[in-house]
Amino acid sequence: MTKKKKNFLEKHWSNILFGLLIVLIIIPQTRQPIQVFLNRVIAFSPSEIDESDRETLKDYEWYFKNEDNKTVNFAQSQGKPVLVNYWATWCAPCIAEMPDLQKLYTDYKDEVDFYFITSEEPKVVRSFLEKENLNLPVYYFLSSPPDMLKSSSLPTTFLIDAEGEIIMKKTGAANWYSKTVRSTIDKLKKP
Repeated sequence: MTKKKKNFLEKHWSNILFGLLIVLIIIPQTRQPIQVFLNRVIAFSPSEIDESDRETLKDYEWYFKNEDNKTVNFAQSQGKPVLVNYWATWCAPCIAEMPDLQKLYTDYKDEVDFYFITSEEPKVVRSFLEKENLNLPVYYFLSSPPDMLKSSSLPTTFLIDAEGEIIMKKTGAANWYSKTVRSTIDKLKKP
C-alpha cells in the first residue's frame, strides 16, 4: 500500500466505517439484523415505577385469542403477577428483547402469567417463533385493552403485581432478564 493511501485511510477510517454502516442499513437484508444488534447493545434493565406514581389496574375485562384460536379473558389473571408484552415480528426492538423475555418466561412461567400480544397473522408469528427458536405464549387482539394498558408503541411491556398495581412499564427494547427484573418478580411471588 502506498504511503498516500495509508495516510488517507488513517485520516478517514471513521468516515469510511460510518459510510459502510449507512450502506448496510439501506440494504433491506442487512437492515433488520443491524437494528436488532444496536437495540440489544442499548437495551437497559427497566426500573420499577416509583410507588407514588403507580397506577392500579381495576378493569381486567379484555379478550384475545390464543395460538389454538380459543378466546381468553384477561380476567383469568386477576390476583396473579402478570407480564404483558406488545410486539411484532417486523419490529427490531421487539426482536432484540425476545431472547431475554424467553429466558424470563422459561424461569417464571409457573409463577407469572405471560401475555405476548400481537396483531399480526398467526401464520407469520408461528414462522417467526420457529425461526428464532422461541416458545412464548402468543395472543391476538380481540378487543381493546383496559385504558391503563393501552399503548401505540412497540414494544411496550407491563409488569403487574397480584393486586393489579403496574410495577414496571417500558416502551422500547429492554433487558428483561436483568437482576433488577428478576429480583422484582421474586418479590412479587412471595405471599
